[in-house]
Amino acid sequence: MKIAQVTNRRGFLAGMAAASAAVMMPEVAGAATDDRISVLGPKPGYTPQVGTLVSMLTWMQPSVTGPVKGLTQAQLDYLFDANANSIGALLLHLAATERFYQLHTFDAMKWGDFPKAEQERWGAAMDLGDAGRKTIKGHDLKFYLDAMTEVRERSLAEFKKRMMRG
Repeated sequence: MKIAQVTNRRGFLAGMAAASAAVMMPEVAGAATDDRISVLGPKPGYTPQVGTLVSMLTWMQPSVTGPVKGLTQAQLDYLFDANANSIGALLLHLAATERFYQLHTFDAMKWGDFPKAEQERWGAAMDLGDAGRKTIKGHDLKFYLDAMTEVRERSLAEFKKRMMRG
């Protein structure tokens, strides 16, 4: 999917609404649906609550990654205006948010009291704003998707380690 450069917010929002509809209702866009991913609720092998969370995380992933499929580095770096965040920055923000929640939840770290290496890797993506605009650019889509996959795999591994039915 190509995203054309638009000159006003209304055009941008209309385009994003159409892209979101195609992802949220793939049958409308003519795509095959996977009924297993569309079912939110307990998943085998997990406690009911954790299984439901895992099913929501699983459902959400293609909703985020589908609309960005095929975007170029220029499109990922594009800033709509001086206060905007790029698509690439928003993708990395999702990974950063999940990573900091991992540290807080699984490693029992006080919120904001994270190791320096984690702050250096994820801080600009978590905070966005000027720091994000300045530092999060120049990457291809694989960079962002790999970061998201790395973080998600850790979340799922931690859930399995702690929440499997035994």
